[in-house]
Amino acid sequence: MKEIGKLGEELIARWLQIQNYRILQQNWRCRWGEIDLIAQDRVEQAIAFVEVKTRGQNSWDHNGLLAINPTKQQKIWQTASLFLAKYPQLAELPCRFDVGLVSCQKIKHPINKPTINFQQITQLEIGQSVIVEHYLLKVESYLQSAFN
Repeated sequence: MKEIGKLGEELIARWLQIQNYRILQQNWRCRWGEIDLIAQDRVEQAIAFVEVKTRGQNSWDHNGLLAINPTKQQKIWQTASLFLAKYPQLAELPCRFDVGLVSCQKIKHPINKPTINFQQITQLEIGQSVIVEHYLLKVESYLQSAFN
């Protein structure tokens, strides 16, 4: 069984793919930190550095949004700068910092909905639930340009 944070990242990655993004990197690490997803809009060519927060029921931090404080934003910004230094061909493209918020609930009793894997998802709207690996997952919100 995967950590629920990884399930949330995979759900947002799949949602981005459905929205016509290409996933360039997942869990890209450097000395400053990690960026959950780095994606490119296939139409506008913009690069999105995406922080994903996955929360269970009764989240005290607005589904993870409050966890992306100024210190976390600075680390993401520094990490993105190093990524662009490593891939200078991408540095000329417009860039932004997005946030994906996912809710997750463990399913204790079988439900009539079948469990699927992420690649089987061909349509996914914000607010729509899917069942993956005995978890009910939902993209609660996706904030483009959530911070500078």
